[in-house]
Amino acid sequence: MDKLRLLEVFVATCDAGSFAAAAKICNTDPSTVSKAIGRLEAQLGFTLFQRSTRQLSITATGSRYADTVRKLLQDLSSCEHELSHLNDSPGGTLRINSAACYGHLYLQPLLQAFCQRYPAIKLQLEINDLHVDIIDNDIDVALRTGFVKDSRLVARRLSPMDFLLCASPDYLAARGTPRCADDFVQHSWIGFRIKQTQQLQPVFLPDARGEYRLYEVQRSHITDDGEAMAAMCVDGLGFAQLPHFLAKQGLQSGTLVSLYPYYRPPQPDNGVFAIYPKRDYLPTRVRVFLQFISNALEAAGESTNHTWAEGWPALINFSN
Repeated sequence: MDKLRLLEVFVATCDAGSFAAAAKICNTDPSTVSKAIGRLEAQLGFTLFQRSTRQLSITATGSRYADTVRKLLQDLSSCEHELSHLNDSPGGTLRINSAACYGHLYLQPLLQAFCQRYPAIKLQLEINDLHVDIIDNDIDVALRTGFVKDSRLVARRLSPMDFLLCASPDYLAARGTPRCADDFVQHSWIGFRIKQTQQLQPVFLPDARGEYRLYEVQRSHITDDGEAMAAMCVDGLGFAQLPHFLAKQGLQSGTLVSLYPYYRPPQPDNGVFAIYPKRDYLPTRVRVFLQFISNALEAAGESTNHTWAEGWPALINFSN
């Protein structure tokens, strides 16, 4: 029996006045209560109760000790109740870290509605492309494209990350529309440089059967900013293979067109993920945020295994 349980039995014995009555309170038997009190007295080195065949009476030392133990147990219970309330109520500070493009285009437009629904939650929002240590930086949830395996973290996929090969209508009018992959060597390309590795994002194009393959192209322009890449494509500087969340606004407004159906990398870490520390009890502020953003994405045609890009019309077919 641990020390906390011994103290609970001690207080029950004080209140009940006998081992038998205390046993009923503690849902055990009188012998167990008697042994527990004896074990506690042995640990303390002083007598808590005077025992006789007819009655049990607390000593002066035991009475003084009981006052302290009662306060300790009450403080512990109050603390547990308060922490449980905080954990169960959608309040407190929610610390979010998001990849820049996704944060600007997908997350930020949702924040007003989230704060209106949960006014007790205060946001601390970091938007950058730095892969920070979530635990060391006390971050509740990070929104990232891809993830690194870490036994301390949970990676929950919000959606796949689909890529669309885009160009502006003006660029196609001026330079012509490629009919097959080999035609792209005659065109300008906008490349994306990955900040962490300094490598260029690979380009995948479909062959005659519609199977996407790695394709080497010469980039006329290079940027390490996704939104700049999309803007350069809208401005007619060349083709760009854009993630669906970067291509969405241009495609919907008609300032971009998609040449081929979407491409989805097969790797298990492909996608947009909500990443958060692994813990026994997920704070309610984190749980309601994850549910809120999942519902918002579903309303926009995205879920764990789908994006709106699956149904977006392509300008040309694979057979053309």
